[in-house]
Amino acid sequence: MPQHTTTAPVLCTALSFTWPDGTRILDGLSWTADTGRTGLIGRNGSGKSTLLRLIAGHLAPASGTVRVTGDPGYLPQDLTLHPATPVDEILGVADARAALHAIEAGDTDARHFTTLGDQWDVEERTHATLARLGLGHIGLDRIVGEVSGGEAVLLRLAALLLARPAVLLLDEPTNNLDSHARELLHQALADHRGTAVIVTHDRELLDRVDRIAELRDGTLRTYGGNLTAYEEAVAAEQEAARRAHTTALADVARQRRDQAAARTRQARSARYGRQMYADNRIDKAGAQTAKRAAQVSRGRQQAVHDHRLAQAEERLHTAEDRLREDDTLRIDLPDTAVPPHRTVLTCHHARLRTGLRLDELHIHGPERIALTGRNGSGKTTLLRTLAGHLPPLDGRLTIHVPLRYLPQDLDLLDAAESVLDGVARLNPHATAHQIRAGLARFLFKGTRAEQPVSTLSGGERFRATLAALLLADPAPQLLLLDEPTNSLDLASVTHLAEALAGYRGALIVAGHDLPFLRRLGITRRLDMDTPDDP
Repeated sequence: MPQHTTTAPVLCTALSFTWPDGTRILDGLSWTADTGRTGLIGRNGSGKSTLLRLIAGHLAPASGTVRVTGDPGYLPQDLTLHPATPVDEILGVADARAALHAIEAGDTDARHFTTLGDQWDVEERTHATLARLGLGHIGLDRIVGEVSGGEAVLLRLAALLLARPAVLLLDEPTNNLDSHARELLHQALADHRGTAVIVTHDRELLDRVDRIAELRDGTLRTYGGNLTAYEEAVAAEQEAARRAHTTALADVARQRRDQAAARTRQARSARYGRQMYADNRIDKAGAQTAKRAAQVSRGRQQAVHDHRLAQAEERLHTAEDRLREDDTLRIDLPDTAVPPHRTVLTCHHARLRTGLRLDELHIHGPERIALTGRNGSGKTTLLRTLAGHLPPLDGRLTIHVPLRYLPQDLDLLDAAESVLDGVARLNPHATAHQIRAGLARFLFKGTRAEQPVSTLSGGERFRATLAALLLADPAPQLLLLDEPTNSLDLASVTHLAEALAGYRGALIVAGHDLPFLRRLGITRRLDMDTPDDP
């Protein structure tokens, strides 16, 4: 359980954690989070979410300690709320409201006063907090099942703000939020006067933090300033590292040439000595003396050259360690070219479960459509309807090509199975070699393909799910993607955008990450807030 400290809001000392299957995530990590906003970044699977859960007290370290000022407020990445839960219960004010209403109705039971404490303004403060996050329209007596996924995230954030923790721990808080909601969250964090540690790939949010902490190879390094400042610092470091690496390579090559030249001279000298003895220009004793002297000299010279070469190779290894040679996704999308005039999808007077009516929607050829709109506007409902998961209330939707759907909650793989088994289950036509080769392109190489799905980070689960979809037979000529950048690290977002930009089938993407959408070469936008004007 996190403990109080007077030295720093968050203090991790020699922290280690290993999953039950033996996967080591953190090993002896020490780190301090100061007051202000810290953006915690790193590759998918590097341990960011695990670290937050350890700080929050939701996981116990194998060794080491975590000390936190007060009880931290924690927003998990995989937020799950029961749809029947009342909003005031999510916000943590249900008991106080009930006590207040009882007192106002004339019930003077002491228990109500004890429960209420000094929270006489609980409803006013709650409504004010909801309004700050754009949730003023949500009544406290509603249930979670009546709000969108993005609104549910904001409700949980509102609960944390109402609790006023000294330390906020937020794991991908902008996932599923529209641009307006993201701006409200950004402002709420700007107003927070305590400590906030935020795991996110949202560049706008990362450009508003006070510092960047990068988790890399089990070590946390903190950079002052926002994401832009971090990228500039890393770029400068890498330029210096590349120069040092070039110099070290040249030095190693020179030392090896000098070593080879010395050996050539020594061999020539030995041949000369033997020839002198063969020509009777020196006697046997002289030859033996010259030989021993040459051996001593060769030994000393060899030691000098070996030492110089070892030093040069050590400098080279140090320079190589400073270079960032990260593995990158190789998303070899299937050859799914769709002719420009081929009909991919037709929609005739379809009405969705949200009540939204799409009178005429047609997709031809390799179009790429962005679904945009506020949270709750029906983007996910439309994608699920197109994928056949939900029937339209009336009208007709027809898909004319093979399609694959990547859901927002990434629930295609069973948490209890391994990545390899899950992908094989979804693609029974594929050979074991094809599956392993496909997973390797998504950075699941060797034994990593055998790790349980339950141990995957959000970004790793995304990669595994996308690998399963793209091994499909027949290959998809229409991809439906619901918030595909959720949980991906910054590098993976870039690689995914590059891969999808080269995809030659049709593409429908629901998302709020506008920089990502722009990189896909979107040909048409369907704004779900104004569906009659796509």
